Amino acid sequence: MQITAVADQRKTAVIAGAGPAGLTAALELLRRSDILPVVFEADTQVGGISKTINYRGNRMDLGGHRFFSKSDWVMRWWQEILPVAAEAPSGTGDNDPVQLHYQGKSRPLEPNKLAPASPDEVMLLRQRLSRIYHRRRFFDYPLKLNGNSLMNMGLGETLRVGLSYGRAQLQRRRPEVTLEDFLVNRFGVRLYQTFFKAYTEKVWGVPCAEISAEWGAQRIKGLSVRKAIAHALALPFRSRADAAQRGTETSLIERFLYPKHGPGQLWEAVARRITQHGGQIHLRHRVVGTERDGGRVTAVHARDELTGAVRRFPCDFLLSTLPVSELAAMLNPADPEVQRIAARLPYRDFMTVGLLVRRMLGAGAGRKLRAGNGMPPDNWIYIQEPDVNIGRLQVFNNWSPAMVADPQMIWLGLEYFCSEGDELWSMGDGEFIDHAAGELEKIGLIRRQDVLDATLVRVPKAYPAYFGAYGQFPKVRPFWTRSRICIRSVATACTVTTTRITRCSRRMQRSPRCSMAEAEKCRFGTSMPMTVITSRSTWTRPATRSAS
Repeated sequence: MQITAVADQRKTAVIAGAGPAGLTAALELLRRSDILPVVFEADTQVGGISKTINYRGNRMDLGGHRFFSKSDWVMRWWQEILPVAAEAPSGTGDNDPVQLHYQGKSRPLEPNKLAPASPDEVMLLRQRLSRIYHRRRFFDYPLKLNGNSLMNMGLGETLRVGLSYGRAQLQRRRPEVTLEDFLVNRFGVRLYQTFFKAYTEKVWGVPCAEISAEWGAQRIKGLSVRKAIAHALALPFRSRADAAQRGTETSLIERFLYPKHGPGQLWEAVARRITQHGGQIHLRHRVVGTERDGGRVTAVHARDELTGAVRRFPCDFLLSTLPVSELAAMLNPADPEVQRIAARLPYRDFMTVGLLVRRMLGAGAGRKLRAGNGMPPDNWIYIQEPDVNIGRLQVFNNWSPAMVADPQMIWLGLEYFCSEGDELWSMGDGEFIDHAAGELEKIGLIRRQDVLDATLVRVPKAYPAYFGAYGQFPKVRPFWTRSRICIRSVATACTVTTTRITRCSRRMQRSPRCSMAEAEKCRFGTSMPMTVITSRSTWTRPATRSAS
């Protein structure tokens, strides 16, 4: 492997990581500058946590990635890579024309102007449905004041929830320091303790009182009881074909775009464009070191994960999507406090079990089933049962029919949040798959004998966490300013990353240096970057268990 020599002595930007942020940066540099992007990715495929895992024809989306944006530029960027299917199947049975909203104007999608390269190279328009599974019952998510909620909670509990919410509005917690403060202010103590506390602590592994309120601002944003009620009242008057939904909060989005073969399909298409236009992507190569001249990075060291060989690659710029802890270790800051904080920045690891089953039990309660095998209509289900470890359940069939090889089967993703080295992470692959199938049986959603096949995917450092040493992160940022390194967190659906990468590429074209100070003007470095490499394992059914 070598960086291709170019006659015009183009400047080179090394990009560490081929996730959404890294690939977007590479493509935009090719489009908007004469800088040569060279991308190093430790994994065997591009996409980071937004990649698609293909297991025996059954595809897995790690975490579930909806494609929607309030940015017109981002919506156009996605559709340029993967046009929306001409018929825009949504799975709802309606024939409404697809309306895309840009700059306050509405217009129908014109498929002839967005002709796909093939019938498979498309985005589908999908209907979003997610529910909460709590006390062996299904609740709508976002929570709604409807008959289903009243029946599940009971009139007495509903009244207590209302009184609790009213009390929270009269006695708001100020200032909002913790995630508990954030949630109580928006939902009241009763709803917070019923539907948010246990699940959030399962996801992050620490009490909500120890998590920064910034997490709520990032992930839950403007959602509250008040807005959920307003959304429900406005729903009958809004076109169901509105895919952009500019005025809708993230947690209330009801229709979204989705690549036919999962999110990785989009990033694989982006990678092909990068190489077609002269950029380079080197898989199974991990950036393990840097060389600096003063504050400027002049070269990186990349290790071939297959042979172990480490080679030096000169560069003019370094764009990093690595975890800050790894990047700081490579740059070796002189300030020991910066080293200490960076090394202690917390991350949450992630495991997904892909489970192929014949049928499910009771999963359609309150909703019309889509098939005779008991498959629920949900894209995903939040499992808020305290007696199991599973956090979410994906139903990949409902993301796209092309995600499952046999449409008569149900292809599930059982998601677990853990920390590397803890009890869950330390289980053997076969043991963990059995544990996951057993939990789904325990809460009444499947029978173990209906499991046909399974696989396990582990993702270390999947999510940067908003607790612990994160509170000291501002002390680390000045080091990036002095080192003149662009860093950017990997956004799962690249909703905002794309526009910010574009701004940075323009700055790099105008200036020989892309400093962190400049990057912060385009809102780089606002959270902790990450990189993702997964390990996979298949599962063999124990001989003592036979299918019926």
